[in-house]
Amino acid sequence: MTGAPRFRPASADDSPECFRLFWDSISDLAVRTGTPWEGTADDRWAGFRPLYALLEEIAAEWWVAEDEEERLIGYARSIERGENHDLFELSEFFVRPGHQSAGVGRGLLERAFPLGRGEVRAIVATGDVRAMARYHRADTSIQFPILGLNGFPSADAATDLRLAAEPITDSGGLAEVVDIERAVLGYDRGPHELGWLLDRREGYRYRDGGRTVAISFIGSDGVGPIAALEPEHLPDVLRHVEARAAAIGREELGFEVPAPNVVAIRHLLGRRFQLDPFVTYLMANRPFGHFDRYLGFTPPFVL
Repeated sequence: MTGAPRFRPASADDSPECFRLFWDSISDLAVRTGTPWEGTADDRWAGFRPLYALLEEIAAEWWVAEDEEERLIGYARSIERGENHDLFELSEFFVRPGHQSAGVGRGLLERAFPLGRGEVRAIVATGDVRAMARYHRADTSIQFPILGLNGFPSADAATDLRLAAEPITDSGGLAEVVDIERAVLGYDRGPHELGWLLDRREGYRYRDGGRTVAISFIGSDGVGPIAALEPEHLPDVLRHVEARAAAIGREELGFEVPAPNVVAIRHLLGRRFQLDPFVTYLMANRPFGHFDRYLGFTPPFVL
């Protein structure tokens, strides 16, 4: 790269190329860390397109960087959560391999994740040390690792559940999702994102004596969020999610589990799920939420 990068707000037309850039960048990191990914961007685009459409619609900021020939060499996007947009989350930040350390990353973060914005600033970060150095300069620091646990779901996982699982089919159920997420994470996703989840995934609420104590989402494209008012509720929830995954034909199932959530980690290891060597990290400007009873959205673009 010889000239200075050009930055501009992104549009929906940029989504396919942003995805290719994401795939190239994350595949490069996976090879460098000894955990190579399978497939190509073209193979995976159809599966990721609905998620990118959602991120287009809920983005607070979305910027791309181009070289002198108007080729896309980087992009960054952020979202806001909560009634007052108090949680400011960087959902994506990728620079094409070979274009790092040329002002591209700094310029993208200044625009998509500006300093001083958000009461809580959060990032689900990969282990790319170059990006993590920038995130530290962007007023965040590592709070804890997020562990991937992958396994093969079994249809008989949900026998003898103490909690009653009920499908979420109405606005009342979504209101309970909002209440649970506010109690556990501190912020809710808002009606548009919750509607997208319910269109794409099965949603469930879990009752203990008539009281809703947990929620989950499971679909062909991923799982999460999963949240419980108390860690002790998680084993029943996870066994039910595992059984539903098997019922809808999922041959494999993966969870993104915050390291403080020892109940979920031990439960899944006991169910013969395996730890993925590709680890992500929650970075934030301060501690927030109760992550000992929370499992994040997969794929892990956002909490």
